[in-house]
Amino acid sequence: MSSALRLEEALAYCFSRPELLRLALTHRSHSLAHNERIEFLGDSVLNCVMAVLLYERFPSLREGELSRHRANLVRQDTLAEIAQSLHLGEQLRLGEGEIKSGGFRRPSILADALEALLGAVFLDGGFDAVRGVIERLYALLLEQIDPNASGKDAKTELQELLQARRLPLPHYSLLQTRGEAHAQEFEVECAVEMLNIRVRGTGNSRRGAEQTAARAAIARILPS
Repeated sequence: MSSALRLEEALAYCFSRPELLRLALTHRSHSLAHNERIEFLGDSVLNCVMAVLLYERFPSLREGELSRHRANLVRQDTLAEIAQSLHLGEQLRLGEGEIKSGGFRRPSILADALEALLGAVFLDGGFDAVRGVIERLYALLLEQIDPNASGKDAKTELQELLQARRLPLPHYSLLQTRGEAHAQEFEVECAVEMLNIRVRGTGNSRRGAEQTAARAAIARILPS
């Protein structure tokens, strides 16, 4: 099975215009015909679809809460992790310099490529098609949203919790990176020295691991 077919299978979407998929996977370092314009479109489409999904799923949430949840779902690290789950980095068309520097695993490039991919689905199949793709890609993340939570990410919540108690901010340290370049796992330690707390978190990106560690620290400070 070709890489394009594997990607279409992962998306549960088949392109009627394969040239759009090829364009979405082409970085500007590769050629003059690249994915920046279609990425711009995909970014807007993603924000629109996510707004619709959150609006429909959480009828009791206010505008500010919906905005915070959407921001968490469409930020670079979240996009990069979804792109990694699709093995998108392996299929990008990059220039020689980006290949040598490991551009296929850079979060910014992966996030942009995912947005470009969503833009391509929109151009190929319309709004309903791209909504379906986004719903499938975000299914688990949407299920994990607690409507009673603040909508803030764990690092922000931990920072505000410590500031309210007039304690120093936490310190994050990268302990190790495991796995192949296209499927790395990061392990991070979060230390809150004044409370004698040291916890660890793992994730597909360093920021993701920091978020996991921050949640563990919050659980130590505010046990249920």
